[in-house]
Amino acid sequence: MIRLFCALILLLVFPSFSRSKEDRPNILLIFADDLGWSDLACYGGDRFFTPHLDQLASEGIRFTEAYAAAPICSASRAALLTGNSTARNGFEFVVKEAPGKQDFRVPLQSPPFTLDLALESTTIPEMLAPKGYATAFFGKWHLNTHHKRYLGWSPTHGPHGQGFQSAEEDFGSHPYSYWKDKALRSFDDAVENGIFPEDGMTRRAIEFLSQEHDKPFFLMVSHFFVHDPNHTRLRWLHDQYIDQLPADTRNREKVAHYGAMVTTLDHHVGQLLAALEDSGHLDSTLVVFTSDNGGHPNYAGNAPLRGSKWNLYEGGIRVPFLVRWPGVAPEGAVCSEVVWSPDLAPTFAEIAGASNESAHDGRSLTDLIRNPDSELEERSLYWHFPYYHPEKNYQDRIDAIGINDGETSKTRPHSAIRKGDWKLLHFYEDDRNELYHIQNDLSESRDLASAEPEKTEALRTDLLKYLHRVQARFPTPRASSRK
Repeated sequence: MIRLFCALILLLVFPSFSRSKEDRPNILLIFADDLGWSDLACYGGDRFFTPHLDQLASEGIRFTEAYAAAPICSASRAALLTGNSTARNGFEFVVKEAPGKQDFRVPLQSPPFTLDLALESTTIPEMLAPKGYATAFFGKWHLNTHHKRYLGWSPTHGPHGQGFQSAEEDFGSHPYSYWKDKALRSFDDAVENGIFPEDGMTRRAIEFLSQEHDKPFFLMVSHFFVHDPNHTRLRWLHDQYIDQLPADTRNREKVAHYGAMVTTLDHHVGQLLAALEDSGHLDSTLVVFTSDNGGHPNYAGNAPLRGSKWNLYEGGIRVPFLVRWPGVAPEGAVCSEVVWSPDLAPTFAEIAGASNESAHDGRSLTDLIRNPDSELEERSLYWHFPYYHPEKNYQDRIDAIGINDGETSKTRPHSAIRKGDWKLLHFYEDDRNELYHIQNDLSESRDLASAEPEKTEALRTDLLKYLHRVQARFPTPRASSRK
């Protein structure tokens, strides 16, 4: 009786002790690598099995017009964690082993490589920790100069240096874990049909979930799947895809390996979500799943979207985006509002009651999550990619960027803006613009720049004004001898 009386007094004096489903939930962010928008069945994909992610979509909100902040890994991750665009961060490409710049025969000189996410940047865990959140990270970081090995974490600029209290390195079962040993680049016939080998990265995340938590947590699980090397050691899963793929599938063998990687990713996500339920945290946890950029052109496909990772057509930046928040987000909802990954920082900050003043380019989605039928105030989204790709054998690549052509095309320095239904791409080599009405032309096949000169000029002005305001780094003309 005395304990009950004391509890009632605490609730009256400190009402924050009484937690609703919306009050300071745990946050689980699951981040895929190179997973395309159309790879999941719940997004209309018909090639790969993704039952756990499809179930996650049915239990929450599936956003149909969600974007990554960049068409490439490191830049996208920096933007998500800070809530700022790649242009504002000055972080538009991937990190390298040493300082330098692109140096091959092209008309423009791209900016020097950015090697680390600046410690002055305020990240999501640094926003949440002051509000009592425990913060943890497992998986692919890719935001510091490669330390001792490819993707190695820096002791100063790794997850611990950017606000994560718990973090461990582990490639898990991804091909990165065995690729150096050529003998292992074959099928593991010891794995029985229907069995997936343990993924150490997922296991570490599950161990974190299984701990006693006396305060809310922010857990980021950053998968290496489905980034290349494009390979599976599971013969049973590879053969399953070979049997079901049409005989005329372009790059059929590669697609079979890729499909196995997609399904393996889905399996590990399922394990993580099951552990969340087993730990008793399901009803008090906001789960977000998304990808860092679009799929690889040689096997992901991305149709009906044009382009792929490395460029700013829809196939390079439109990504899956799923949100489950029991008791808050309606189940089975579909939202067509335009959102992007920098929105997550201010969203998580608002949910935690934290400051998000450093997140300039994102917008909180909490109201939209509660009511997916509501509308966001119209805004402009900006992308900036002042680099060339690929860096090897660039001159041998095809010029055209198509749809499901199985080719790694030449990507030239360019930027993009989306406002409402309109999207403009600006190319720096020839000061050229392309304009598309996304709602009527999802595949970006009809360039309306000539037919809509006023709209083209308005969006171009908006884009360049923003880039100059945030002091974006631009490509510059090279010496004539290098052209």
